[in-house]
Amino acid sequence: MNKSQKIWYGLSACLFSAIPFAANSQTTPVHADKTWIIQSNLYTEQLINLDKKYSPEYGSAQGLAAYDTLVVVPTLANKLAERKEEEILIAKYRASLLTEKNTAVKQDLNILIAHLNLGFKTQDFETKRKIPFLNAASMIFEGLQTLLDDQTAEKRRAAAVIRLQKYAGLAPGYQPLTAILKDRVMQQMKGTDMIYPSKQEMEVTLSRNASIIEGIAELFRKYKIAGWEKSYTELKKQIGEYDDWTRKNVLSRARKDFRITSEEYALQLEDYGVNIAPDQLAKIAHEAFTEIQNEMKPIAAQIAKQRNWPSADYRDVIRNLKKEQIHGDSIIPVYERHLKDIEAIILKHQLVTLPSRPAIIRLASAAETANSPAPHMVPPPFLNNTGQRGVFVLPLNMPPAPGEKESAHYDDFTFDAASWTIIAHEARPGHELQFDKMVEEGVSQARSLYAFNSTNAEGWGLYAEYITKPYMPLEGQLVSLDYRLLRAARAFLDPEVQSGKITQDQVKKVLMEDVVQSPAMAQQEVERYTIKAPGQANSYFYGFTKMIALRKDTEKALGTRFNALRFYDFILSQGLLPPALIREAVMTDFIPAQNKL
Repeated sequence: MNKSQKIWYGLSACLFSAIPFAANSQTTPVHADKTWIIQSNLYTEQLINLDKKYSPEYGSAQGLAAYDTLVVVPTLANKLAERKEEEILIAKYRASLLTEKNTAVKQDLNILIAHLNLGFKTQDFETKRKIPFLNAASMIFEGLQTLLDDQTAEKRRAAAVIRLQKYAGLAPGYQPLTAILKDRVMQQMKGTDMIYPSKQEMEVTLSRNASIIEGIAELFRKYKIAGWEKSYTELKKQIGEYDDWTRKNVLSRARKDFRITSEEYALQLEDYGVNIAPDQLAKIAHEAFTEIQNEMKPIAAQIAKQRNWPSADYRDVIRNLKKEQIHGDSIIPVYERHLKDIEAIILKHQLVTLPSRPAIIRLASAAETANSPAPHMVPPPFLNNTGQRGVFVLPLNMPPAPGEKESAHYDDFTFDAASWTIIAHEARPGHELQFDKMVEEGVSQARSLYAFNSTNAEGWGLYAEYITKPYMPLEGQLVSLDYRLLRAARAFLDPEVQSGKITQDQVKKVLMEDVVQSPAMAQQEVERYTIKAPGQANSYFYGFTKMIALRKDTEKALGTRFNALRFYDFILSQGLLPPALIREAVMTDFIPAQNKL
């Protein structure tokens, strides 16, 4: 999972409520009493209702059919009205803190307050300092894709036609979304000392809109929806005109330097949950990068010897492994087979408790790849889940960058050795299991939605690779270490390219030569650090180091009483808490409970 996966109408993806399903019960939850969640959810419901009110697509994405024909109206007036209601709500939460007795509920109230406060800080900066780059094509695609999906009930899909009409301004009382966005940009252009978007970000994004717009038509055709063509034709015209206006009025003034201000970078890091100075994290990451390379050397030598390859350098060994590409219809069966292999490893070595329902893996469409060009987990709806599940989505091609004639092909995901660690991260015991376990344990909505940040999610994803890696075949172990090498590289490449210490070409050189990434993968990584989500890439390595330290301290505290299965199940049962709150829960709750066993 990554920041670009945040749903466009301004909320972090993933809201979970208690959805019952069967599980392989290998251990007993530390906390049987979850009655406090009822009170906590009453507080959280007030914020959820605000989010649904001003961003109806969010309610729709959570399985609430009542929102399927509604669309966001992101006028400045509506944004101000939403802010006013949020300020009233945060005052209520602060008052409740003074009277609430339950420690867990008070913790959740603080989560909600922190979420709103960070939102205010970000909104104030963006309103007062930035000219926004609002990409209508992506917004509309994501709003429609929620309804036009294999796991969305067939009777709900027709609502996409009404939503499309409203985006196009063809329904009574609705303006075209492009007109609203244009007005928002023009209003902020009246400000003084405003920061324009980067030229690179705008050129790359606008160049991929054709794939996204075509993807909208493909969705309607795929599900044989009637009556969409007229609205689509009008909307396609509107987006073309809006993109032309954006090029003329915003791109023409865009800053040539992709780097964001130190103030904005600090806000980004806070949003992603990275609370360490970038240069300090970079220093730790550089050291880890060298250590991981040293760990890769003996494994690469074993593989080279077994296969009679002339070079034992880990780079050459990985390049040779990449030549064993899986193609077409063979890709998903390989991933599904190794998913079963990893589940067998989890059961044999008692890593975590597995749910009984299977994980889902599929290939990304061209439009999805243009919108989110990295492997990722798409969470299911959780407010009104009727059987939908999270889906691990695997992209195959990068859309062409400006000036390129053909799409660049990934070779990073479609070879056998890579599938092991990618499955461990995105599926089990990684993100997909994070979602399942939270549902199973009945995590409060404050923890499952509003405590979410990239550090606590991606830290576990990388740690899931780490605990699975020893049981993979040698080839899988080597590539798993290579992906850990990538996460260490991210933690110094992102801050260093943003500070100007290194160039984008130097970043690509490290990624392609030392991390052995394809040009396509290296390009999407560079875009992540520079234009898509500066700061987010740091979160994987940072969250991983926090998990390593927490396990070490827990083992020290418990000694022979330490049980990895119970420890990991407890971690997952807490929801997507930030590292500091996870540590607090382990130290004040898990460890004392284990000492009593």
